[in-house]
Amino acid sequence: MRWILLLAALASACVHAEFDYALQPRQIADGVWLFEGSTDNFSQANGGNIVNTGFIVSDQGVLVIDTGPSKRYGEAMRQAIAKVTDKPLLKVMLTHHHPDHVLGNQAFIDVPIAALPGTTALLAEQGDAMAENMYRLVGDWMRGTEVVLPTEELNAGQLEIGGRSLQLLALRGHTGADLAILDEQTGVLFAGDLLFYQRALTTPGTPGLDTWLADLDQLQQLPWQQIVPGHGPVASDAGPFAQMRDYLTWLDGVMRNGAEQGADMNELIRVPIPERFARVSLSRYELIRSVSHLYPRYERAAMQRVDQ
Repeated sequence: MRWILLLAALASACVHAEFDYALQPRQIADGVWLFEGSTDNFSQANGGNIVNTGFIVSDQGVLVIDTGPSKRYGEAMRQAIAKVTDKPLLKVMLTHHHPDHVLGNQAFIDVPIAALPGTTALLAEQGDAMAENMYRLVGDWMRGTEVVLPTEELNAGQLEIGGRSLQLLALRGHTGADLAILDEQTGVLFAGDLLFYQRALTTPGTPGLDTWLADLDQLQQLPWQQIVPGHGPVASDAGPFAQMRDYLTWLDGVMRNGAEQGADMNELIRVPIPERFARVSLSRYELIRSVSHLYPRYERAAMQRVDQ
């Protein structure tokens, strides 16, 4: 009987280890900590940990920025935060509604979860379908994960909380409802998925690449000292802005020229990737997805009605 119990315990330990995110917070500024994900695609190997999340330790407590791709990830966040500080959690702030940023909300149901109104509406509309897709992509990492909606509303402007002053920007380029957070004490800018760096950007919900480019201009004018992109390494120079602006301009040109020349999607997804983007993770994969998301708009814009 003891052998059976021992084997069961070992099996349970193996399962636990197999689905361990092993999150290690890294301090990037005074009171500011980062959990850096990979620049790979979702897979059962990484459990969806392809995202940058973080937290700010203020005088009075902790501000959490995004909660990751699963209930298990959110729980791992809380455990890692508790090893850094015993201060209470004051608030969770969500940068946008995509699943890799919000499906850890269950681990924070005892904490106010705040987001832009548009983010809450989009998560209510799309959350269940996104969670179901994540189950297909990463499997048992998602076990027990359900959508939890924000409980508080955020708006653009200054937020004074816990002795920390944050500048909140309500932008639109990535999803139509995108929050950027500047910690004024350290100049750390949590840009969410308005900025990807060394990882090709995703476009399923963008209202338009022109809108996204305008958002980049607004973000770059902030008095930032460090940039935390939604995906990719932290930067202390304008590299993420330059790469994003370059890529968005190239992508817009590929589809605009294709539409004017009457090209079909199959032609566009095979266009050569410029050498300067060759080392950006998932460039070809995301080009294919972006063409499927956006090219019909460019085709409609290029068409002229024959009765006018």
